[in-house]
Amino acid sequence: MTTKAYGALAGDKPLESMDIQRRAPGPHDVQIDIAYCGVCHSDLHTVRSEWGGTQYPCVPGHEIVGHVSAVGSDVARFKVGDTVGVGCPCAEGLEQYCENGFTGTYNGRTADAPGHTLGGYSQRIVVSDKFVVKIKHSEDQLAAVAPLLCAGITTYSPLRHWKAGPGKKVGIVGIGGLGHMGVKIAHAMGAHTVAFTTSENKRQAGLDLGADDVVVSRNGDEMSAHAGSFDLILNTVAASHDLDAYTRLLKRDGTMVLIGVPEHAHPSPSVANLIFKRASIAGSLIGGIAETQEMLDFCAEHGLVADIEMIKAQDIEYRRPRSCPTAALPVLGAAAPTAARVTERRNLRVRHDPDCNHRRLRHHLHPDRQASACHRR
Repeated sequence: MTTKAYGALAGDKPLESMDIQRRAPGPHDVQIDIAYCGVCHSDLHTVRSEWGGTQYPCVPGHEIVGHVSAVGSDVARFKVGDTVGVGCPCAEGLEQYCENGFTGTYNGRTADAPGHTLGGYSQRIVVSDKFVVKIKHSEDQLAAVAPLLCAGITTYSPLRHWKAGPGKKVGIVGIGGLGHMGVKIAHAMGAHTVAFTTSENKRQAGLDLGADDVVVSRNGDEMSAHAGSFDLILNTVAASHDLDAYTRLLKRDGTMVLIGVPEHAHPSPSVANLIFKRASIAGSLIGGIAETQEMLDFCAEHGLVADIEMIKAQDIEYRRPRSCPTAALPVLGAAAPTAARVTERRNLRVRHDPDCNHRRLRHHLHPDRQASACHRR
């Protein structure tokens, strides 16, 4: 079936409206009319082929929420009208670590034309029921739920794996797209949550997110006051930086988990900070379908959603962030009744990044649509 979408024809070409083909639902398929789709910064890397291997046309988008509009004959868990999301199967429920390679929501191999998957910057999508998760949030929260399928699960998974909770001290380095959800989730899990930021003027933003304390990482005295005290530090920063500043803060058997992927490697950390405390540096990648469902249920129970802001969908190309790593993360809005009207009637939302310089963000937004990051200041 012909479906309206936004995509790019090459790495140096703009995102533009295009028609794509979706398969008719098979026996185990679920067809979803997309309400909102978060624009993760990985989408932007892929569109521009900055990580290599991008297949074109590229229709990105993996933070998908919407409503079931059709189901295959053998689908039992979902029905037309259900509010659902799309995750990224594996016997252990760890799709993200599948040794045979997981199938991405976009840019993954598929038998469907054009030979690779096309993502959620589109009016609808057809996926196997194994990749569909149920959403319990209210309808008016759906736009803010979409980023949970990336920022939410990427932070929830390591927090759960390393047992964040009451009696644990957890640090979140960076309070941007990933970090702001890390702070919210760690706090909801009952951990003593400390947010790390590079600037004094972001202290209140961290407290507003639910942090019990905020540390300005450039302040040596503040950092030293927390030496040897953390059970877990979740490092969300996607830029090369000194890891030793944070491994010093770990207690015995503490772990720092890296979830940001920098363009250039981090400087090699000091081994002494690790071996004298049996401390660890680890990594974590999104989450499997079962854990994604668990995360969504947890967030619904605790009233957690991402921080977002509305802009227009047709402006996605010139408003997408270029100079700031995680500044504005747009979300395509509810599909219009007809494909011909989709570019005029759909909305675009962005998940803001409190750690982004707001002056660099504002030029992506109309003057009457300032980002939440600006409002926080």
